[in-house]
Amino acid sequence: MFGRVLIANRGEIAQRIIRACRELGVETVAVYSEADADALYLRQADETICIGPAAGGASYLNIPAIISAAEVGDVEAIHPGYGFLAENAHFAEVCNECRIHFIGPDPKTIAAVGNKANARALAIEADVPVVPGSDGPVADEDQASRVARETGYPVIIKASSGGGGRGMRVAHNEPSLINGFHAARSEALAAFGDDTVYIEHFVENPRHIEVQILGDRDGHVIHLGERDCSVQRRHQKLIEEAPSHAINAEQRLELGAAAVRMARAAGYHNAGTVEFLLDPGGAFYFIEVNARIQVEHTVTELVTGVDLIQQQLLLASGESLGFAQEDVVTRGHAIECRINAEDPTKNFQPSPGLVETFVAPGGPGVRVDSHCYGGYRIPPNYDSMIGKLLVHRNTRPEAIRTMLRALGEFVIEGPATTIPIHRNVLAHTDFVRATHDTGFMERYFSQPGSLGVGS
Repeated sequence: MFGRVLIANRGEIAQRIIRACRELGVETVAVYSEADADALYLRQADETICIGPAAGGASYLNIPAIISAAEVGDVEAIHPGYGFLAENAHFAEVCNECRIHFIGPDPKTIAAVGNKANARALAIEADVPVVPGSDGPVADEDQASRVARETGYPVIIKASSGGGGRGMRVAHNEPSLINGFHAARSEALAAFGDDTVYIEHFVENPRHIEVQILGDRDGHVIHLGERDCSVQRRHQKLIEEAPSHAINAEQRLELGAAAVRMARAAGYHNAGTVEFLLDPGGAFYFIEVNARIQVEHTVTELVTGVDLIQQQLLLASGESLGFAQEDVVTRGHAIECRINAEDPTKNFQPSPGLVETFVAPGGPGVRVDSHCYGGYRIPPNYDSMIGKLLVHRNTRPEAIRTMLRALGEFVIEGPATTIPIHRNVLAHTDFVRATHDTGFMERYFSQPGSLGVGS
């Protein structure tokens, strides 16, 4: 096991990694920008190093600054968390060249699965179901039109290097296809420096199901069950739960086996997620591989009892998986609500600023992962998520009731937060019956200023 690890991230995930390291007896070096100088997790790290001003490009995305901090901090490994450099193959390669362990997959694997068009081709080779669409990148309007006609409208244009809903456009006819093709390319180039796109048939009213995987360097790969991430707004996840109530036992086995096949085909090791769409008829299709820890890894931890961050550390240090697929047992039901500093009454406008009061809920089955505290000032420079509220109970109805109780106890004064919208979502009939899909938020909560519950 490593003796000292640098955390190349911020917020709740930085705090989460520090806690995992501390339990393993590993010292931590936390880097921070000038905007995060008063962050709670800095008090918990063994050493802290400022790496630049508030702008992410000058700090958390600044590879030379992070490597310099790693050398000054005399660390053996770097944990990238999620976001920022977590899926940057070049950063992983630089770490290797500097003889610093990157806590994640190999650079070649990150590059292979990070390009969605390439990952799609890899899935086909691994006999993992994919949505009908182009065989690879689509170069021009003529090819886009031909693929769309063959696939059948509606279609979705996707950025090969995309993420977070950027570089994606849905088209229901040829005029919207041409407009969407150019818009997706332009957005992808601006966001990712790569305007490569591909096309798939647009699956309407799907569920978003993802499977957690773990792999070691000896080629052993297992999965830890699925998560349902269907409550989304503009492709951004709001609520996640495990297990999914949208699939049966047979589908669960098929999804897990498909995820493992995909991971093995990619030569994957460490923690990752294989994401799928589940159509209304029960068929599932591969979307992408996230070559990192996910925000929602916590619901899997609750239902399996496996500390995924500790597993990442152990696997990156060269240890083999300490358990087999048959040892993975899922117990109960877990739900996670992402608590964002956003105002749902103003079209989810970010709400940075001073947290005057922060009182977290507690009681049986409740977990809060957050870097916030009363007196903390939320900077405007980064993602608006300020915490995750999780519950774990024996059944889904119990978990919903406990989550509603915990949301009612959660007091955050100062910034607007998504707590009110979460309470309305969990009380909605479609969510209670587990009949919701990825269009749920747009159908019932799309009007600016609307917090009403649909019937």
